[in-house]
Amino acid sequence: MEEKIKYRELFNGIEVPVKLIDGEYVCPINFDNAATTPPLKKVDEFIYENMMMYGSVGRGGHKSSYCTKAYEVSREEVLDFFGLTPNDGYEVIYVKNTTEGINLLATLLCNRNHNKILTTRMEHHANDLPWRNVAQPFYAEVDENTGKLEIDTLEDRLKKAQGTIKYVSVTGASNVTGYITPIHGIAKLVHQYGAKLIVDAAQLVAHREINIKGKTKDENIDFLVFSGHKMYAPFGSGVVIASKQMLEECPPFLKGGGTVSFVLDNDVYYKDTPYKDEAGTPNFLGVMAVVAAMTVLKKISFEAIQAHEEILRNHLLLGLKQIPKVILYGDYLEQNRVGVIPFNIQGMHQDKVGEFLQDKRGIAVRTGCFCAQPYVMRLLGIDNEERYKYLVNPKLEKPGMVRASFGLYNTIEEVDEFLNVIEMMVAHN
Repeated sequence: MEEKIKYRELFNGIEVPVKLIDGEYVCPINFDNAATTPPLKKVDEFIYENMMMYGSVGRGGHKSSYCTKAYEVSREEVLDFFGLTPNDGYEVIYVKNTTEGINLLATLLCNRNHNKILTTRMEHHANDLPWRNVAQPFYAEVDENTGKLEIDTLEDRLKKAQGTIKYVSVTGASNVTGYITPIHGIAKLVHQYGAKLIVDAAQLVAHREINIKGKTKDENIDFLVFSGHKMYAPFGSGVVIASKQMLEECPPFLKGGGTVSFVLDNDVYYKDTPYKDEAGTPNFLGVMAVVAAMTVLKKISFEAIQAHEEILRNHLLLGLKQIPKVILYGDYLEQNRVGVIPFNIQGMHQDKVGEFLQDKRGIAVRTGCFCAQPYVMRLLGIDNEERYKYLVNPKLEKPGMVRASFGLYNTIEEVDEFLNVIEMMVAHN
């Protein structure tokens, strides 16, 4: 109990009361952490400290010099968080979020006429749609019963492509089922076929330790992308960690101030990576937030984080399995997953479940398809033909799920309260 209280004391805002539909105020329960997370107190404090010294990065003196130095040092701190040093050949590029980061990589790395990309049917739209615009995408399927990625089909795609697939992009952990992808094993497989691996780490970064380098060189991850707002630093900054050599050969993602060495009347000379890929005034305070969150997570240790979240996840799964009419999706016995649990209540639309939880007890969950429609539809057993009916007839209630997802500050008591409300909902349905 002491450890749980300690975790909650690390956060700001999680106990601010919310008003229920009957007018009563309660301490809310946030089980929507896969969407975004609240700020750590240390993050807020670090932002305030740096706000007092705020100036424009790369321009001017005094406060600007302080910010420029802290901004550049932060790149080394980010690399260190993922087991890297500046000598390992990787660069840190700051973006707004994971979505922008993957769009950046898609734009820089791919050309529609020359590139094939392999991704999976497990992906968030952010790791699917950007590739459709710039390359010829191929997809590895998921198991129709469990929703787990079929590694054999991924390898089969690579084998049949005979070296023409240049990039493979996979999620580190699913935002729908929480399944953790064996990224180093996939890296080794991808490299055998001459491709490079991109990992969407948005759902993994706050829950498991990530080492970009594998046990051997062929297990190294080539590119990794994540958002600060998924790791208790919701201040508008995301990160791309990329192979410096590969990005040096690419034109800038955005063009403008800060990206150039010289601008002549009829010619432009751009800076090296990462500066050519960070146009405009950077989000210095957002970057400081990410670094502060990393410091806290390392101090707690990912071993402790994983143990805490596994207790919550297994307790909720056990409780949900015992409630009539609750439908669980995926393999609920799978232990290699983060704290993300999708479910439905038979005979009750997922949006109504979400509204009931919020209105009656101030419990926040996510409902719908979680920006992963192809994956959710596969788990629901709905094919493309049936999906099209919902597209042409907006009056139909769209299918989806309810998703509960944990953060470090959540407790067993909150899980029990959640289960009590679900039982009450089923009893009155």
